[in-house]
Amino acid sequence: MSMISSPSACIELKEGTHIAKVVLMPGDPLRAKYIAEHYLENPVLFNDVRNMLGYTGTYEGKEISVMGSGMGMPSFTLYAYELFTFFGVEAIIRVGSAGGLLETVHVKDVVLAMSASTNSAMATSYNLPGVLAPTADYGLLKEAVKAADEMGVHTAIGSVYTSDYFYHPDKEVNVKAKSLGLLAVEMEAAGLYLTAMAAHKKALAIFTISDHIFTGEALSAAERQDSFHEMMEIALKTAARAEI
Repeated sequence: MSMISSPSACIELKEGTHIAKVVLMPGDPLRAKYIAEHYLENPVLFNDVRNMLGYTGTYEGKEISVMGSGMGMPSFTLYAYELFTFFGVEAIIRVGSAGGLLETVHVKDVVLAMSASTNSAMATSYNLPGVLAPTADYGLLKEAVKAADEMGVHTAIGSVYTSDYFYHPDKEVNVKAKSLGLLAVEMEAAGLYLTAMAAHKKALAIFTISDHIFTGEALSAAERQDSFHEMMEIALKTAARAEI
């Protein structure tokens, strides 16, 4: 197989490599490397353009890829769009960190994002009169809940808040999000869901709570990179069992 490049040249398959139908996408490419080396059998590097590492291997007998996405909706949706559109990917599972909002959500808890509210204007590009609601694929969500139950992992399931801001100028925005029952705040899920909906593909975002906005609890950068094992295993089992 010759090298295949996306139009943006952000993904360039190395000779003889390919991308699986289901892709796990952490923001940090080093987390993608960690997942590949610790969970996949016979992982092969298929992309390293801009150091956005991508690997393909097998898990529970099913071929799965994992690739970094960068931070925020513009970076994530660039890669998600190209994977869906140019490389035949059918499902993307976001695995990452989020900041807890509700008192019932604690550091190291796993959150399954059923939907994602957002302050991004990205949804307006689809020209639907009214408000387009970015929503997960139910089949993937169902498999993730089943995997978590089998592992004995308690999950929080519901809506999250996808923000274009890491440092929002409105200091009350998290209070407002909390008052509406949103579980956590993060920066990618709504973009993934919108991109998947438009492409008629499948998507799910799974998070580990790395810090809590209101209690001040937080994990270190090293812990964020290496300690999210329950989230990773839930995502991998979901990917392996997905009907693709």
